This record gives sequence, structure tokens and C-alpha cells, in this order.
Amino acid sequence: MLNLNNVNKIFICGIGGIGTSAVGRMFKGLGKNVSGSDIVASEITDGLLKEGINVVIGQKAENISANIGLLVYSDAVPENNAERLRAQELNIPAMSYFEALGLLTKQKKTIAVVGTNGKSSVTAMIGQCMIDAGMEPSIILGSLFPKIGANYRYGKSDWFVAEACEYRAHFLHLSPWAIVLTNIEEEHMDFFTNMAHVLSVYQAFINKIDPNGILIINRDDINIRKLRLPACKVFSFGASADADAQIKNLRHENGLQKFNVIFQGRDLGEFVLNIPGRFYLYNALAAITFCLAINVALGILKKAIADYKGIWRRFEMIKNDDIAVISDYGHHPTAVSGTIETLKQAYPLRRLVVVFQPHQYDRTKKLFKQFVESLQGADVLILPEVYDVAGREENKSVGSKDLAEAVKKEFGKREVYYCENLQQTVEKVNSMLRKGDVVLVMGAGDVYVISQNVNYDLRKRK
Repeated sequence: MLNLNNVNKIFICGIGGIGTSAVGRMFKGLGKNVSGSDIVASEITDGLLKEGINVVIGQKAENISANIGLLVYSDAVPENNAERLRAQELNIPAMSYFEALGLLTKQKKTIAVVGTNGKSSVTAMIGQCMIDAGMEPSIILGSLFPKIGANYRYGKSDWFVAEACEYRAHFLHLSPWAIVLTNIEEEHMDFFTNMAHVLSVYQAFINKIDPNGILIINRDDINIRKLRLPACKVFSFGASADADAQIKNLRHENGLQKFNVIFQGRDLGEFVLNIPGRFYLYNALAAITFCLAINVALGILKKAIADYKGIWRRFEMIKNDDIAVISDYGHHPTAVSGTIETLKQAYPLRRLVVVFQPHQYDRTKKLFKQFVESLQGADVLILPEVYDVAGREENKSVGSKDLAEAVKKEFGKREVYYCENLQQTVEKVNSMLRKGDVVLVMGAGDVYVISQNVNYDLRKRK
């Protein structure tokens, strides 16, 4: 096992990624000499340069010198990449982003947040609560978090809050002191063979918890109930009567969700959440439960939750004037239906235009029926072609056109449209907007650019 203390110079191949850039920043915070490369310049690479991390645009063998102590590569970088091959020739230790993240978790008291939905939001909420409590955590999550101005924060303490990824069992590289488990559903079925396989990998992960650590679980999740809980402190949240943390007296006032939290039979009083939706209530309750478990002061906890304004592409309000435009990362059927349901409740008298870009052909095919069901709440549905994930060999026999036809047939909907690309999608959206519309732009690919290009011109409308 590589001893990080003996490594000074680290090179990251594909440093412009959301995860690799965060790991690079964390290595720099630990005092390492960090540099890297990427294929194209971006806002992320520009930001790294400003922070003193040298980034080369273009990946070639001469970027790799013999004095590099560790090469970290993005999962998108193939084995035959010139930099990876040169590192092999020079006998430089190399590891993936997820292996590097695992190495970093050994240096800290790590809280891993994992589950099919809500990981980024719960990571951000816990991070915000711990920052406000003066606990100085390091934080890595898969989205941009306005509270810290990035997707990463280097903290002075041993606390480390990290979003963990279940795809290809990547989270098994981590060494968690604590785990916050939001839910478990069928997902990434291009890797997992069936639900039993999914559960076996999650079981292996929670078994890695430090015996003196903490496990937070969603008591309402039927699949989590199938897991054998490890010998550590376990706290649960949910609506179930046997949950440690429950929400009572929920009410909605002027766009706010107000509720009381009952923790182990004790009413902790009123909490306020600025973001609508049942999903966000669960996310908040997961974060609250963990923070109560580590004894964050109640007053600080309430204020931090009330001050939480969300993260990039998680129910992000882009504009709200003649029309409302919301950008969201949801790409699993449960997240899709939950977000649509939230908007129908928040704007009951307004037309909901949903622009949904399926993410990955394999997921679209294997969860096809669930996607059809999840999209039925849209008043107008626009489906650009599936986002093709680079580096994954996929059967492209089922795409967005099939999904559009199935939604029309199943629910008799007339306003369902298929678009071959994002340019067509922008044109379609802008051609049909009405004053008062709510536009939801959803998906994990590049569909978010649509939200920046929605253009409602009142002068051209009747």
C-alpha cells in the first residue's frame, strides 16, 4: 500500500473533472506538489490555475517526469493514454480517482454519504452544519456548493465529509468512520447483475464502518431493511414509527417547509427548509440525524438547515419572472417523478414543461417502464436524445424516441416531443413557451445548457 507521507509530487491525468479536481485540491491542501492535464480547458482548469495548480492542456507522454511520486487518473482516461503508459515505463505508482479518494479517507475521520438519490444534497447539508458549528471539515461532493464556492473544501480538522459513488462498487475503496445511507434502488444495472448484487455490494460497504463509528439509515427504505447492520452506533430517520428521527407537523408557508423533528421521542421544535419537496425533507432529516448523532448544538443545526440554499443542478432556480426555469440533476425514475410531483404541488395552476435527457442507453433500456411512469406528470414533455456516456460500451437499441412514443401511448398525451439534439431542443422549448410556464430541465448529462438558453419574449406572445 502506497504511503502518502512518502509522496511529494502528484500528477492528475484528467484533472478537469468534478471529482479529480477536488482530489487535486485536497492533495494540495495536504502540502503536496500537484499538477495535471486535461484534453480541453474549462472553468475548472482555469480555477485550478488560479489556485496554483499547474494544468497542461493536451495529454502527452512528455508531461510525465521521473520525479512524480504518484499518477492519479480519471475513470474517463483509457489504459492506452500516453501519460498512463509513460508512468508505467517510469514505474510511477498509478491509481484511479476513486482509489486516490480512498487513500485520502485513511488520513481523515471520514463520513461517507451514499445512496441512489440525495447524496450530493445530504453531503452539502452535513458540510454546512459542521462548518457553522466550527468543526472545520474537509468536503468533497459531486456538485458545486455555493456555501464553499466549489465542490471541495479543505478543512483544518480531521473531519472529512465525502459523497461516495456506488457505480462499479467504487465506494469499496473508502475507509469510512461513518456512513449516511439515503436509499437503495435499482441503478447502474450495466454493472450490477440484479438487486441481490446491489445489496451485496452495499452490505460489503457498511461492513467497512469503524466499530466506533456511526451508521445513519433511512428506516422507510425497503431495501435498506434487508441489510445486516454492523456492530456500530446506528441511528435511523423516516416516517416509520420505529425511526429515531421523524418529522411531525409539516406545513408549507410562502415557499418554505416548516416541521418539527422528533428525535428518540423528544420534540426538538421547529425546523425550516427553504427548498420544496418530499425528497428534500428526507435529505434534511438524514443530515439532521447525523448531526444530532455527533452532538452538533441544536441552535446551530436549526440555523444551518434554514440557511441552506441548495447546490448546483439540485432543484436550482435559474429564473423566475414571466416563466420559472428549474435545473435538476435527476436521472433515475424515482428522482424524476419526485421532482415533477414537487413542482406540480408548488405550482398547481401553471403548465409544467419538462425537458428530460435520459442518461446512458443501458439505464434507459433496463428502467424503461419506470421512466415511462415517472414522466406522466408533465403537461408538456420534451425528450432530447439519450446522453451517451463516454467510455461505456452500450446497446443503443432503445432511446428517447422510444420513450416519447411509449409515454404517448400509455397516457394518451399529445404534447410529447422527441428532439435529435440539444439545438433542436432549445428551439422546441422556445417556440412553445407561454407566460406563466414552469420549465424543468432535468438529467445528468449536458442538458443543463438548455436552462441557460430558455428565452421567453413577451413581446412576441399573445
